[in-house]
Amino acid sequence: MGRDDVLAWVESPLQLVGAAEWAAARGQSVPVAGRLTPQMSATADELVARGARFGELEPYLGIPFALLARHGHWLVGDGFSGQFRVAASLLRPRRITFLDDGGNVVAFADALLGARPYARPGVDERGLTTLAAPFAAEAVRRRAGARRADFFTAFDLGRERIDGLGDRGFGIRRHGFEWTRATAPAAPELGRRIVLGSAWPVDGRMTLLDYVRWVRDAAAGGSAVYLPHRRETREQLDAVAHVPGLTIRETNLPVELVLAGATGPLDIRTLPSSTCTTLPLVLAGTGSTLRTSARIGDRTASASEVAA
Repeated sequence: MGRDDVLAWVESPLQLVGAAEWAAARGQSVPVAGRLTPQMSATADELVARGARFGELEPYLGIPFALLARHGHWLVGDGFSGQFRVAASLLRPRRITFLDDGGNVVAFADALLGARPYARPGVDERGLTTLAAPFAAEAVRRRAGARRADFFTAFDLGRERIDGLGDRGFGIRRHGFEWTRATAPAAPELGRRIVLGSAWPVDGRMTLLDYVRWVRDAAAGGSAVYLPHRRETREQLDAVAHVPGLTIRETNLPVELVLAGATGPLDIRTLPSSTCTTLPLVLAGTGSTLRTSARIGDRTASASEVAA
């Protein structure tokens, strides 16, 4: 294999969807090294069934050094990943394209611009992850200086970031989940009202009690379907199951894939997350509404509404 051969190295379902979008946009088959989890396996099977231009799919645990060493162009889902930092520092790929890892792509862009530390937001990093950060950042910036580093993203980085990254040699291409929408089968019958599950309690951003209160408020006024987040615990799902009028539907797939085939308007409630960016793109033209609010204790911390 040559130094320009591409490999998608992905660790989450959304990153895997991004790899499928990149392959479709380029009209190019892409082999995949995917982290071995049930959600990743289910997402890969679904994407392949929809015709994703994937080559060989290799599940892995840890860093797939052998695969990375054989490919000069990496599609990487998470630039903050400690494993990516180590691999980029040691193997030094010829080209790197960064896919989306949720809204962290904005923070990652700021880190490359020197506007914030090269560290995942809200995480106390230590050990090898921290030690590898400056070497990985330098490796990425060197690729950019040679016009061999890119972003392929659904997120709006803003004109100031785009200009700054462009001045440093980064290429930037936006996508709107065109392939996901074009290949989606009819969405499953979920009803009009949907509540999206969240990992906020798992991440310590909200107590389980406050979370159940939020779900109860979001589902109030009639029946609603609850789509769990992939990182929710069984304890959290059991607590949500007691909310009146709520039906839990576990799909084991990213919500972007589940809802992409919707043709009518949906009323979706969610806590702030990357879905506030991705779902309006996926549901464009359906007349759907995405309502975002975060209730902490007795107060509403934030609220917004987006039409698709």
